[in-house]
Amino acid sequence: MTEVFLGDQDNFEAALRKFKKKVQQDGLASEIRKRKYYEKPCERRKRKEAASKRRVLRRRRRAYSSF
Repeated sequence: MTEVFLGDQDNFEAALRKFKKKVQQDGLASEIRKRKYYEKPCERRKRKEAASKRRVLRRRRRAYSSF
């Protein structure tokens, strides 16, 4: 649970700004977007495998481009 502690001088806008920053740092926004719709385990596996392949290809291109 994300908590934001306010001082006596903090107004609503400052509190909202602090809250948004804290949520961004905790990674809650991306987690909520990820869990918005149910993803089957096989779809999750396919997505992870595709991401892995993209990372490998990117690393290969970078390694060969330095020659």
